[in-house]
Amino acid sequence: MTKGLLFLPFLSLFLIHCHPDSKEEIRDFTHAFDEYNVEGAFILYDLQQNQYIRHNPERCNLPVIPASTFKIFNSLVSLETGAIEDANTLIEWDGVESWNKEWNRDHTLQSAFQVSCVPCYQQLARKIGAEQMQHYIDQHQYGNQDISGGIDVFWLTGNLRISPDEQVALLKKLYANELGFSAHTMQIVRDIMVIEQDSTYTLRGKTGWGIIDDTNYGWFVGYIEKDENVYFFATNIETDQPEDSFAQARKAISLNILKELGILG
Repeated sequence: MTKGLLFLPFLSLFLIHCHPDSKEEIRDFTHAFDEYNVEGAFILYDLQQNQYIRHNPERCNLPVIPASTFKIFNSLVSLETGAIEDANTLIEWDGVESWNKEWNRDHTLQSAFQVSCVPCYQQLARKIGAEQMQHYIDQHQYGNQDISGGIDVFWLTGNLRISPDEQVALLKKLYANELGFSAHTMQIVRDIMVIEQDSTYTLRGKTGWGIIDDTNYGWFVGYIEKDENVYFFATNIETDQPEDSFAQARKAISLNILKELGILG
C-alpha cells in the first residue's frame, strides 16, 4: 500500500469533522442508464472537496430494498456478535443445492462476501437472531429499520428499505471508523470489500439485486481510495422488464460514470 493510502484515514477524520457544510452538484448521467434501458440514481461524495454529485437527486433519497448490499452490515453484526470469528472462519454448506453453483460449497466470510453467497449470510443472520439484529439496525439507524418479513430474508424480500443517500452515509462512517462496532470488526469488513487494488487505487464495494412486486432493483455501492482522496458512491437501478444485461448494468453504469468524472481511468 502506498504512503498516500496509509495517510487516508487521518485525512478522512480531519475533513469529515472540519468541513460540515458540503457542496452539491447536480449532473445528468441519463445516457449511462439509457444504455442498459433502466431508470436509476447515482450519488458520489468527494471527501477532499466535501462535495456531493447527484444524478436524479429525488431518487437518491428514495428507499428501496437493499438486497445483497446488506451483506456489508450483516458482516459487521456477525463479527461483532461472534456469529463468526473472522474473515477466514468456515461457514459450512448446508447441502441444499442452489441455482448458483458457487454457493454450493463451504465458504469463509471473505469468499462468501465475494460471491455474494445468500445461504451463508442467511445462516449468519439466524445465528445473530432477530433481537440482536434489530438492536444494531436501530443503533445505526439503518434505512427504515424494519426487519419484518423473516430474519433470514428481510433484506431480500422483506420490508427493509434504504436510499442511495443512506448507503453513502453508512460507507463514510465505515471508512472513518465511526460506526458503533469495534475497529477490528470494521477493518475486517473493509478488507473483504476489496474488489480491485493496485499501487494507485483501491476499489471496495458490493452489488445487490432484489425483486419486489415484479420490479427489479439493482445496486452497486462502495468507495475508491485514490491520490490521497476518497470517493464514496451508490448506484441504484430499476426496471420491471430486466434484460440479460441487468446484472452487468449495476457495476457497468457505476464504473462508466466514475470514468466520465475522471476518477477511474
